[in-house]
Amino acid sequence: MFGRWWARVRAAGADRGMSTAEYAVGTLAACAFAAVLYKLVTSGPVSAALRSVLQRALDVPF
Repeated sequence: MFGRWWARVRAAGADRGMSTAEYAVGTLAACAFAAVLYKLVTSGPVSAALRSVLQRALDVPF
């Protein structure tokens, strides 16, 4: 009984992890997402909004 169970556990775990091609696609997708976020955060309106939020946070009287 234990032998059959162990064989099923090993067979189920045989396809774990990513292959090299999946790593390449995942890395490319992460880089593309980072580039889009960088462009978004450095755009004029978003940059002005972030600057405004930080300015208001620093000017809070205690």
